[in-house]
Amino acid sequence: MRIQPQGRSVCLLGGTGFIGRHVAARLVARGQEVVILTRARHRHRDLLVLPTLRLSEGDPFDSEALMSAIAGTDTVINLIGIVNEKGRNGSGFHRVHVDLAERILAACRTAGVNRFIQISALKARTDGPSHYLRTKGEAEKRVQQSGLAWTILRPSVVFGPEDDFINRFARLLRWLPVLPLARANARLAPVYVGDVAEAVARVLESRGTNEQTYQLCGPKVFSLREIVQLVGTLAGTPRPVLPLPPSLARLQARVMELLPGKPFSMDNFHSLAIHNICDSDALGLKALGIRSSRLETVLGRYLGPSD
Repeated sequence: MRIQPQGRSVCLLGGTGFIGRHVAARLVARGQEVVILTRARHRHRDLLVLPTLRLSEGDPFDSEALMSAIAGTDTVINLIGIVNEKGRNGSGFHRVHVDLAERILAACRTAGVNRFIQISALKARTDGPSHYLRTKGEAEKRVQQSGLAWTILRPSVVFGPEDDFINRFARLLRWLPVLPLARANARLAPVYVGDVAEAVARVLESRGTNEQTYQLCGPKVFSLREIVQLVGTLAGTPRPVLPLPPSLARLQARVMELLPGKPFSMDNFHSLAIHNICDSDALGLKALGIRSSRLETVLGRYLGPSD
C-alpha cells in the first residue's frame, strides 16, 4: 500500500511525545500538513524543521485552544495518554483518557472534523485489571459512539531509540549487579515506533479503515525477562535477572511508585497481569500492508555498549 500525498491537514494531539514525533515526521513526509497542539511551543521548535508542520500553543483542556488547533483540519489524531497518575484512585487516568477524549470528540463535531484516529493500548477494555487499561477501554467506547468516522489503533509496548521502556532497562542494567524483576513471565510483543507511525499514515490514507480496530504487535512474543536479557546482551551489560514472587513484586511497586516519576507502580503491576500480545484473528500491521520489524534487529542498530 503506497501513501499518496493528499494535501490535507491533520491535527496531532500528543504530537510532541515519543510516538507523536515519529507520526508527525511520517505524515509530513507523505505530504500532509500537520498541526500540533502543545503547552510550551518554545520547547518543541525543533519540530519546525518539518516543512509542513505548525505548532499551536495551548492546553488541550482549554476549549478555545483546542478549537483553535482543530479548526480547518480534516482529521484529528489523539495520542494523548499517561502510563501513571499522581494519585492511585484512577481519577488522573480518567481525566486524561476519558474526559479529555470527550472534549476532543465534541470539538471535532463542532468544527466539522469527520475523521478521528485514536491511539489506544493493546488489551484496553472497560473491565481491565488496571486503571490504565479500563480508562483506555472507556475512551474507545466513547470514540465508537461519537458519530465520527473513527479508527482505533491498539499497540503493544512501543520501542524505539527514544523510548522509556527499553532505555529504562538499559540504564538499570548499567548500574545494578542483579535486576529484581516483577512480572518477569508477562508476555509482550513489542512493536517498533516506525511501524506504528506507518500504520497511522496508512490508516489516514484509506477510508476502508473506518470503523475498524487494529492491534499492532511485533513479529515475536517475548517474556519480560527475555526482553531484559536481550537488552543486557546487546548493550554489553548482561546481568542476572531475579524474578520476584507476587508478594515482593507488589512491595517493589508500592515502593517505586513513591519515587519521583513513578518508575513502576501498582497500576503498572496490574496491567502486566494479562499478556500484552495480539489476538490471532485481529486486524493488524499485516492488514495494513506493513511487515513488522524485529525487536532484535532494531535494537542492534542503536543499543550498544557505551565507550
